[in-house]
Amino acid sequence: MCGGHVVSLSLLLAAIWAISATLVAFLPMRYQYPPGLVLLVAAPCLLVYIGVQHGIWVALLGLFGFVSMFRNPLIFFWRMARGEKPEVPR
Repeated sequence: MCGGHVVSLSLLLAAIWAISATLVAFLPMRYQYPPGLVLLVAAPCLLVYIGVQHGIWVALLGLFGFVSMFRNPLIFFWRMARGEKPEVPR
């Protein structure tokens, strides 16, 4: 090891999650739904894990990144929860 620094498992998983989300975004919209849903569901668990290992401030930074990357699906679900009928992209 160079310098003796080791990345925690939670931050390694967060990096893999971010790379995976970026790769999913390159897919055509019709192919984004299954892997995107898995990433959307996994994010809260990962954020809690980051919070346990590194504290609330690091978890909030992760939450900011999550909301930034998944803003459109989150807006869609927010509108559905409010009783609106948002249009699904094709």
